[in-house]
Amino acid sequence: MKKTVSLLLVGYILYALAVTFYIWVGADTSLPADLAGTKADPATFLSNKELMITEEYSKIRNTIYFLTLPVEWIFYFLLLVLGGARAIQGWAEKVSKYKTLQTGIYLFWLTLFSTVIHYPLSYLRYSLSKDYGITVQPFSGWMRDQVVGFWEGILIMWIVVLLLYVLIRKFPKWWWAVAWGCFIPLVFFMMYIQPVVIDPLYNDFIDLQDKQLEAKILELADEADIPADRVYEVNMAKKTNSINAYVTGVGGNSRIVLWDTLLTRLQEEEILFIMAHEMGHYDMNHIVMGITGYIVFSFFAFYLIYLTAGKLIDRFGQRWKINSLNQLSSLPLLLLLVSLLLFLASPVTNAVSRYQEHKADVYAIELTGETEPAIEAFQEITRSSLSEVNPPALVKFFRYTHPPMVDRIAHLERYVKEE
Repeated sequence: MKKTVSLLLVGYILYALAVTFYIWVGADTSLPADLAGTKADPATFLSNKELMITEEYSKIRNTIYFLTLPVEWIFYFLLLVLGGARAIQGWAEKVSKYKTLQTGIYLFWLTLFSTVIHYPLSYLRYSLSKDYGITVQPFSGWMRDQVVGFWEGILIMWIVVLLLYVLIRKFPKWWWAVAWGCFIPLVFFMMYIQPVVIDPLYNDFIDLQDKQLEAKILELADEADIPADRVYEVNMAKKTNSINAYVTGVGGNSRIVLWDTLLTRLQEEEILFIMAHEMGHYDMNHIVMGITGYIVFSFFAFYLIYLTAGKLIDRFGQRWKINSLNQLSSLPLLLLLVSLLLFLASPVTNAVSRYQEHKADVYAIELTGETEPAIEAFQEITRSSLSEVNPPALVKFFRYTHPPMVDRIAHLERYVKEE
């Protein structure tokens, strides 16, 4: 056991050194020579101080991300090999004889331990963002969001895990297929309640107060044959200086949402381009395609987890004091496998997302007929969030769901020339 833990520690240290070297020394973030002096060149719209701060902030943030990445896997792995997973189950069984309560108790302790382990890194990210002027939320507000997220996560996971283990006990060989079948309506249900139940726990949503702007946004929606009768704004100025807009929900609960910071930092034409971009996602069925892809991926994910978890318990179950997958103590193993699969799939899902974001940019240009507001909007987004214009390849590969700003702005300039 000591050897396993020692190897794990040495491996993590070597990984941390390699990642840090890559981000701070080895990665090439230089701008392509043909883009120097163009509107995609950050030197044309950022001051020297802003350039320095953006580069510094991006490197620190990327380093923290990659150093944090394995922490969850190490936590679940150590719970298994050190017997912690079985010990938590023992505590739950001592408190209650009912499986429902045992599941809730197990999830409480598992989530609490995980939160404590991750808290220093979470606070570091918050503190870093505040030091660089991205976050303006006071510590008390940030902690409130953490507490709300803690209990929200437990409640949702309680329902999911309770159902999962009922299926594992009832259908030992086919639980993965039945669970996948139950997973589909659950995804739609969560997307349906997200705008009206979950999101308001963290922020205040109201109808867009600028009715002239709302009328122009709805006019764009009508041109794109998108059924919409209202636009929402959310109070984010008390939390951040970043700007954003998005579409959320499904069916009757679909919402177009603008951050109030976007309303104060962008001009009207720039806002309309951002809205047209979001409408492009809707009109080109990106949300539907995303859900469909997620459901297809989850089918294979459930099956792989079923096969892998069974083999690992057969081989190491006695050492972990886990006799069967139907024990609650197997939950860290399932969560570990889910996390690893999502990570391994992230380069593909990120690439698909970047492609869809590019198509939405093209859609917005064609809908509005304007490129200059789009360029200025992207430049302001870069400035407000200290976004890295041309990130290292590895960072783009694993982190970027949107094309880097250098690609987006360069495409806009090429579009103008082609016209």
